[in-house]
Amino acid sequence: MIKHYFIAAGAAIMTLSAALASAQNAAVDQQLVQRGEYLAKAGDCVACHTAKGGKPFAGGLAIDTPVGRVYSSNITPDKDNGIGSYSEEDFDRALRHGIRKDGASLYPAMPYPSYAKVKPADVKALYAYFMNGVKAEPTPNRGVDIVWPLSMRWPLSIWRKVFAPAVAVDGVADNSPLLRGQYLVEGLGHCGACHTPRGVGMQEKALTDDSTQYLSGGVIDGFLANNLRGDARDGLGNWTEADIVAFLKTGRNSHSAAFGGMADVVAESTQHMTDEDLSAMAKYLKSLKPFKEGTPALAYDDKTHQALRKGSDQSPGAMAFLNNCAACHRSSGKGYDETFPTLALSPTVNAENPASLIRIVLQGAEMPWTHKAPTQFAMPGFASRLSDQEVADVVTFIRSSWGNQASAVSASDVAKVRKQVPEKKTVEAGGIPLAKQ
Repeated sequence: MIKHYFIAAGAAIMTLSAALASAQNAAVDQQLVQRGEYLAKAGDCVACHTAKGGKPFAGGLAIDTPVGRVYSSNITPDKDNGIGSYSEEDFDRALRHGIRKDGASLYPAMPYPSYAKVKPADVKALYAYFMNGVKAEPTPNRGVDIVWPLSMRWPLSIWRKVFAPAVAVDGVADNSPLLRGQYLVEGLGHCGACHTPRGVGMQEKALTDDSTQYLSGGVIDGFLANNLRGDARDGLGNWTEADIVAFLKTGRNSHSAAFGGMADVVAESTQHMTDEDLSAMAKYLKSLKPFKEGTPALAYDDKTHQALRKGSDQSPGAMAFLNNCAACHRSSGKGYDETFPTLALSPTVNAENPASLIRIVLQGAEMPWTHKAPTQFAMPGFASRLSDQEVADVVTFIRSSWGNQASAVSASDVAKVRKQVPEKKTVEAGGIPLAKQ
């Protein structure tokens, strides 16, 4: 009788232990999913894998490349159209190696050369999130718009072997802010994918700070992705770590405001990151040496401000600025902090490549909405109001005033950018198109 009692008690204890272990595993798994969700936001996965008006992570976003247009894939856990049938190994091979489950190489529009730096422990968390924290969507994947023979994928395997780095391994964690920031910027943040210039093979010229080419500026979607190195003229040399954190958290600071693709990065990714991680990223970015050593910093010059106030500057550029820009950016060129960006000494204004400034004048821009800065300010486009020559005049004026020292812009420069700006229809209340911008 006593023997049976102990057997029953032992079985009960084992059952209770198993239940507790199961509950603990469930809790651990949920923590892993939550960790993966945070990492997916840090990697800005939703921005590229969600088409305009589409379901989150269901793919279909058009991405223009030098050889044609590709479309992001469905990465929801749908088994037929998404990655629901992917094992963790399959997921890792796609994320960090650029190889699909069927063995085909991915186009490097997927920034797997950067994701190669993601550690296996974080890959595991990402996999847990996409399999358990994302809603499955049956949206079919869309084929590429690339003509044959450029559409053949086998050359991509050669590209991958030549340009993709070896993947990271787990090791002893060094949680120093500088190394944490480097890990986030070079890896999940894949900042170099936009902010590093490309070579003849369309590869990033550097994947880490072993070359001053890394984060020295690139062009994406017709906008200049600014120099993020320590250059005082067109980089982050005059920004403090707090300035960088504010920009990544709110999309604005006293130096600039996010525009183009960076506005999406702030809205979908960096505003959701912890202050600790943003500070680490800022610390790493501030550690980068200038791309061009010895370039002197710019100093504010009040002559333009006074000339505009007195009306002594009657040049076409000055008049165009007064008629179209001064109300928001002020005759001082200093704008209004965190509302209308400063033009004086701005890295965007002083960039060697004027593409962003021209495109903003033509197309307009809108600050991202963020939790810390919910007011969304926008600048209208002037494509329908100003000719190529008038845009060239005002941009040249801006780039040479208030201490700015950037080269002049020609009407032909503007014409090239205008061709890339999408037309917008102005529609009245009844739905009848009135004009195109």
